[in-house]
Amino acid sequence: MTVVDCCSVDYCFVNCCFREYFLRMAIAAAIGLGSNLGDSQAILAAALCCLAETPGIDVQACSHLYRTAAVGPPQPDYLNQCATLRVTLAPTALLHTLLAIEHRFGRVRRERWGPRLLDLDLLLYGHCQFVTPELHLPHPRMRERAFVLIPLAEIAPDWRDPLTQQSIAALAQAVDPTGVVPLAPGLLPVQPAS
Repeated sequence: MTVVDCCSVDYCFVNCCFREYFLRMAIAAAIGLGSNLGDSQAILAAALCCLAETPGIDVQACSHLYRTAAVGPPQPDYLNQCATLRVTLAPTALLHTLLAIEHRFGRVRRERWGPRLLDLDLLLYGHCQFVTPELHLPHPRMRERAFVLIPLAEIAPDWRDPLTQQSIAALAQAVDPTGVVPLAPGLLPVQPAS
């Protein structure tokens, strides 16, 4: 079952013209980026460049980098960051683009919450609530994760979670910030050559 509630767009319109609608309109989206293998800072910067060079994606803002303790099996700490985008891609197309970029950087999915060269998570897509077997929007664990909410609040404090209607800033204040350490100013993507 697909659940869609995109602002004032009526359900019938979305069902019938979903692809057309999203190709004509730029929608705000938020992503989380993470890495704990290799040169994580360089990997995150390169991933932002890939996003900026992708048709249908405009990188709007990037948070600072944060060092965070890994969740799951023993592994190195992560570097995490969030970015806001303007996209003309439908939600599933954006997800597939993020997965393709992860794959390009050598991401292999071996174990849940295992170490990775690059992790790109689609957190928010406008004010949409969207549930399919491969994609849940907003991200289902976003509200529990300080390593997501703290950097996201830095660049999108007033964005409202479509499920709770709380601002990202309020959600960030409600989580335990222990272990989320700011490191460096956000990496801005290099503009693609014209």
